[in-house]
Amino acid sequence: MTTPNLSYVEFLDLAAQLGCVGVEVRNDITRTLFDGLDATSAGKMAADKGLRLVGLSQVYPFNSWDDAREAAVRALIDTAKAAGAETISLIPRNDGTGLGNGERQAKVRVALKGILPMLKDADLVALIEPLGFGRSSLRSKSELVDVIDGIDGTAYFKLVHDTFHHTLADGGAIFPEYTGIVHISGVVDPSLGIDQMEDEHRVLVDADDRLGNVAQIQALLAAGYDGPVSYECFSPQTHALTDPYTAIKRSFEFIASQLKREAA
Repeated sequence: MTTPNLSYVEFLDLAAQLGCVGVEVRNDITRTLFDGLDATSAGKMAADKGLRLVGLSQVYPFNSWDDAREAAVRALIDTAKAAGAETISLIPRNDGTGLGNGERQAKVRVALKGILPMLKDADLVALIEPLGFGRSSLRSKSELVDVIDGIDGTAYFKLVHDTFHHTLADGGAIFPEYTGIVHISGVVDPSLGIDQMEDEHRVLVDADDRLGNVAQIQALLAAGYDGPVSYECFSPQTHALTDPYTAIKRSFEFIASQLKREAA
């Protein structure tokens, strides 16, 4: 999402040049998942460059469970297995419906109970991302953890800790042992209230970041999280960068320096 204008090959080359451990590949940008490459070839290409496919995203809205959603999950699982990807991503409905207490939890539970046997058969993990927007049908990590525990799904479902959505959902508890990936992005516009922040405001993290990315990452690391941290910038300003390598490298170095300072 941070560099949606790059081809799959260019995307892999950038990640390798930046020293990343891996990449997330998405099906919700303007091109197909691997630019038309078959999944097996795409996975081999990433591995040959020393990169993990840490995830394939996404199925939306996973918590409106029906035959179409089941087919979409099954198809993404099959693609992930063929490519050697480690996870798939599940995104909740985000249109202001299904917000009622009781209804929210029940719909997540129904969906996860339907998905769990498929994950077991494939020996694959699904990442679920609570969205902090007020219109989201799944904002709370605590609610999600309760459902995962309730269906004995901890080996197959992990949550996404997104620093943007964590802030929008008023913070709260973090669950490092349940977290499969951390998504980071910054918001730097000083004129925005928290409830006014949208995806298009999400840029690279620097000293003007208002989301507390460094503090959130530090808290997760201190609590034992040791998984991947992945950039997810939706801003057209970021997408238009003519030299994404330099900009992302500068941001990586800023975050690393601040984490080092926090740990000192």
